[in-house]
Amino acid sequence: MDLNWVEKYRPVTLKQVVGNKRAIHDLRLWAESWSFGVPDKRAALVHGAPGIGKTSAVNALANDLGWEVIELNASDQRTAAVIDRVVGEASKSSSFFSSNARRLIILDEADNLHGNYDRGGSRAIADIIRNTVHPIVLIANDAYGLTPTIRSLCLEIKFSSIQARSIVPILTRICESESIDCSRAALEKIAAGAGGDVRCAVNDLQAAANGKSSISESDVVTSFRDSKETIFQALGKILRGSNRKEAIDASFNVEESPEDLFLWIDENLPYQFGIDEVNPEFRKDVSDAFSILVRSDSYLGRVRKRQVYRLWRYASFLMTVGPMSVRVDDRRLGFVKMRSPGLLKRFGENRASRNMRDGIAIKLSSRHFDSMRSCRYDLIPVYMRLMEDDDVAVSLATLDNFDLDELVYLSGSRSATKKIKSIYEKVQQNRKHLETTVEKSKATDAKTSTQNSSTSFANFDKSQKTLAESFEDATKETDKENKKDESHLQKSLFDF
Repeated sequence: MDLNWVEKYRPVTLKQVVGNKRAIHDLRLWAESWSFGVPDKRAALVHGAPGIGKTSAVNALANDLGWEVIELNASDQRTAAVIDRVVGEASKSSSFFSSNARRLIILDEADNLHGNYDRGGSRAIADIIRNTVHPIVLIANDAYGLTPTIRSLCLEIKFSSIQARSIVPILTRICESESIDCSRAALEKIAAGAGGDVRCAVNDLQAAANGKSSISESDVVTSFRDSKETIFQALGKILRGSNRKEAIDASFNVEESPEDLFLWIDENLPYQFGIDEVNPEFRKDVSDAFSILVRSDSYLGRVRKRQVYRLWRYASFLMTVGPMSVRVDDRRLGFVKMRSPGLLKRFGENRASRNMRDGIAIKLSSRHFDSMRSCRYDLIPVYMRLMEDDDVAVSLATLDNFDLDELVYLSGSRSATKKIKSIYEKVQQNRKHLETTVEKSKATDAKTSTQNSSTSFANFDKSQKTLAESFEDATKETDKENKKDESHLQKSLFDF
């Protein structure tokens, strides 16, 4: 009972993985395509809810194909330097066992790259995927947690939650292996309460069987888990549903903050309500719904300004129940695709630009001893004006050690033009010349310092010798004077 059953009964081959047959088939086809050379998609993105067998399937795939596995998970720091040192080298070198053998590189929880802690990690992953000669698998719960650049480089394979009737046979086999008599009703109750999460079901079974040889339905005390809804499911209940309680519950269960949920509703409301030029009544309910959203936004503004988070409940109520209460119900709308918020999309597109700006500000801040904010908003615009002159651009880039991407940003271009590349080549030449000059200067200073040290020691010895001789001469003169004085003294009667 000490060993965790999840690890003890983890699938070893793909045939033992339950559910997601189509996803497993696509994963195996992608892996087998590596036997014919490097495919177009050098990485696969396996994504889906937690506990449904994503990591187990990937490890079973490596075991089936006899591939060596190198894994980097969320417990490891994943900055650009760490990823390049661990994964970058593994993606280029051959396997330990054979020069022709493949090495499977697994990056688990790839959607959990954090700002400062994993700085530069996303860019490093994208660069490694472009240049790898070994298959890479990224595992994530949310595919949209990765940058669009990484998603475009990967073959996306979605894993779905496991149905309760598929979980029951897994639990039955575990009970047989552990010699535990468990009733069918108890197993069905555990499987239903897991919410499609196999890992949770196995953990619940182990907890119920702790210290027992038989399990009945009354021994299972696990409650139904709160299942998180996707944003699309929540929007369907809010904008197309008629049950107000379900709409409110959906706003609580979705993995979005009230501010982000507001943006999703604001973007999709007119399309889901059905704007129609012929029927002005439809336009009126859209107008009324947006008037209610304005009041909801005012509560969100107070939360941002005063951090009074209890106002979120009023904002959530208005943004969910409000549009539903003014919607016209006699419309005939078919399926209308949900759209992601335009504001978030623009933020995503500008994220790389903001990261580049902050990187330049860090360099300028360390050299000019100024704040990041001042460098970001005051100094960088000045640099952009100065670098319109090619000679000045070469000088500044040499001093601040700007790379090619930073030169592209400061020049205001969208890509590296011939002019920018020429400036960068001159900067590299200047840097090499500067490094050579510094090395020669250090060597000259070291040689001069050695010579000066030797000369100083020689002069010190000479001065010490001269001082000793002067002291000896002065002592002799003093003795002579003392003897002379004694010879001129008047003698007393006792001297005779």
